[in-house]
Amino acid sequence: MEGVKPRVKVPKTASAGDVVTIKTLISHPMESGQRKDSDGNLIPRQIINRFTCEFAGEMVIDVDIDPSVATNPYFEFEAKVGQTGDFKFTWTDDDGSVYEDTQSITVA
Repeated sequence: MEGVKPRVKVPKTASAGDVVTIKTLISHPMESGQRKDSDGNLIPRQIINRFTCEFAGEMVIDVDIDPSVATNPYFEFEAKVGQTGDFKFTWTDDDGSVYEDTQSITVA
């Protein structure tokens, strides 16, 4: 889908054992499939139906998303970090499209 863009904010550094706040936003229309266009035709459903975040191969968050979620879904959550590593973010669309982003954090 054109125009879908994930944005992620992860702190660049943390101390071992810190709990960090992660913010994500993905530009997506989240069309529920229940609205009609100007000609009265149903607009096909197209939503991000799953969001996951992994850190160093371990699942941090796994969310199933319903059609009632608003345009441009935003998630804010916390994760405890014990080592330097990568956060991998994945959004899955109804049409099978997958949008990914990876952000690194250095733990000192």
